Amino acid sequence: MGKFIELTAADGHKFSAYRADPAGKPRGGLIVIMEIFGVNSHIRSVTDAFAADGYLAIAPAMFDRLQRNFDVGYTPQDIEIARPLMQKMKLEDALKEVTAALNEVRSAGKVGIVGYCWGGTVAWKSACNVAGLTCAVPYYGGGIPGLIGEQPKCPAMFHWGETDQSIPLDKAKAVAEAHKTQIHHFYPAGHGFNCDQRGSFHADSSKLARSRTLEFLRKHIG
Repeated sequence: MGKFIELTAADGHKFSAYRADPAGKPRGGLIVIMEIFGVNSHIRSVTDAFAADGYLAIAPAMFDRLQRNFDVGYTPQDIEIARPLMQKMKLEDALKEVTAALNEVRSAGKVGIVGYCWGGTVAWKSACNVAGLTCAVPYYGGGIPGLIGEQPKCPAMFHWGETDQSIPLDKAKAVAEAHKTQIHHFYPAGHGFNCDQRGSFHADSSKLARSRTLEFLRKHIG
């Protein structure tokens, strides 16, 4: 099981991050970017699972700039609390947290990034702007269609839900068309299909996306 540590961004901002170490020598490092609900029990379990797969995994508390230790569930009320934080959080600041997390796990070898929901958008933005990442795996990032013109510095694998109410399918397809050299997978599922605490959880899609993600990480990280 992992533990919370403190990191410092380049601008001096101190924030917490959940770090999970693998049992043996790490295959490499992996940054796990949360949804809008904080480094909650789901994101911690995802991070622990990647550590069990051999990666030194770290999940930075991306909203610490706005509210320390933010951690909620998935009720409509939780969404109402979380959404304004997402809207206030600047992607430029998010990249500072990603860079600090990258520096923390760099000792493990090559480093990739995976992100879910808002974290998927951050993962894509990072792939295009943060030096030193080996690969990126954005899951259903709602802001990605608005960043379609950005160009990645590393290989990316996208996971999209075909019935995602937050990302119209034609917009996801447009991203796939604009970035044909990257990998795009589409699933018969909605937004948040990877999260087993959400009503939109789709077990088959989650399992398939995870196996594809691990194969991609093994190829690019180790």
